[in-house]
Amino acid sequence: MVRRILLGSQLRRLRESRGITREAAGYSIRASESKISRMELGRVSFKARDVEDLLTLYGVADDAERGSLLGLAKEANVAGWWHSFGDVLPGWFQTYIGLEGAASLIRIYEVQFVHGLLQTESYAHAVVLRGMPDAPAAEIDKRVALRLERQKALVSENAPQLHVVLDEAALRRPYGDRSVMQDQLRHLIEVSEHPNITLQVMPFSFGGHAGESGAFTMLRFPESDLSDIVYLEQLTSALYLDKREEVALYERVMGRLCEDSPDPAETRDVLRGLLQLI
Repeated sequence: MVRRILLGSQLRRLRESRGITREAAGYSIRASESKISRMELGRVSFKARDVEDLLTLYGVADDAERGSLLGLAKEANVAGWWHSFGDVLPGWFQTYIGLEGAASLIRIYEVQFVHGLLQTESYAHAVVLRGMPDAPAAEIDKRVALRLERQKALVSENAPQLHVVLDEAALRRPYGDRSVMQDQLRHLIEVSEHPNITLQVMPFSFGGHAGESGAFTMLRFPESDLSDIVYLEQLTSALYLDKREEVALYERVMGRLCEDSPDPAETRDVLRGLLQLI
């Protein structure tokens, strides 16, 4: 997914640098202006012939540059590991999984429950079952397996930096029985010690805080051509914000949440205190 976005952004840069409209670009590949827009946003697959024709239109004659971009187009169409979960994974969420896996920095504010990247298997099972009480057991298990597969990126060679702020409500709200919640809190204490993971808890005692609009995720990528993305999940779809002014607003909110929450060491003390209450 991220390769599609990267290729799309480079094609947009080339088009704009030549002063060519989307309409003209679409005409050159026998397509509409809207398809060019979707290509530049990385929301459709790329045909090699279309990319070749666009590069010619944009005056890209250097063999090395053309080869690099055509190679990127080929890579962009390779299915990710998550496609094997397609029967339980909505199409709109597949986009997020691809972006999450490509991010170098993931920042999260969560209020409803412990975020999926930090869930234990038993807690994840309780969360999925609560949300889909009538689903077959096999589907529940596969959704949990997908969640655990996503977590492997956090211990990979190129693991991203993960910074999570959990509202205390997410830790007070029980999913599963007492032992499930205890194991989850112990897991949070353990993973918070990992060098690439920063965990903070926004306590009830602080009162009203900057996260009043609800949960969100911010993704940053190693490629300099890609802007940060804010991901907002809804019941049947999701929003992806990448306009600079919109991202900047969420940057400020995340900054205030981090500043107003106890630091990671103090957060571990908060977690140990909650563990004693269960």
